[in-house]
Parts: sequence; C-alpha cells; structure tokens
Amino acid sequence: GVGMGMTAPVSITAFPAEDGSFQQKVKVSLRIPSQFQDNPPCPTDESVKIEERQGMTIYSTQFGGYAKEADYVNYAAKLKAALGSDAAFRKDFYLCNGYDPPMKPYGRRNEVWFVKE
Repeated sequence: GVGMGMTAPVSITAFPAEDGSFQQKVKVSLRIPSQFQDNPPCPTDESVKIEERQGMTIYSTQFGGYAKEADYVNYAAKLKAALGSDAAFRKDFYLCNGYDPPMKPYGRRNEVWFVKE
C-alpha cells in the first residue's frame, strides 16, 4: 500500500544456459529506498520477497541504449572474454542492471556484473 517510486538499479539475476542465453528463470530485484530500509513494508504478494544483498566484489562492464536480453548476453560474453581464464567469478549467474526510467531516451546506463568468488 506504499508507493516507492523508481529505484536504481533495477537488477535482473540471469541464470545462463549452455549457449549463454537466459534460462526461463530470472529474478528481478529492486532497491528499497533509504527511508524504508530500517522498516520495509511487508509484501502482500507471496511471490515478492525481501532479501538483504550482502556486500560483494564484482567485475563490471557498462553500455548504453535500451538494453534487451541479447545486449546483456552479448556484453556478458565480452566481459568473460576480457577477464580470460584467470579471473574467478560465479558462473551460475550474473547480474544485469539498468539505471534509467523507460522514458529516458538518451544517455542510458546499463551494466553486467560478474560476482567475484
């Protein structure tokens, strides 16, 4: 019953298939605004969960435009290639982040994050 407005980033946890594409399952995460951090509103929908994201070290790449699944897959492949075989990061998932509202046409920011092991 409480409106929280746009949060940034909107983070999608992607679980890559063998070919690098997204599996059917994804998890969308929204940051709870600062004023609600200490006492977040209780979800009324059972599919909505409140989770605390622990601190992490990431490898990241940034790109612009309206990001689609193919863009995230492409930039994840580029980041993986740039890191080479020496970097230790989680292979079972990666995070796709968008920072802009849908109506912002220019200067959009998107990122792919690999979580360091």
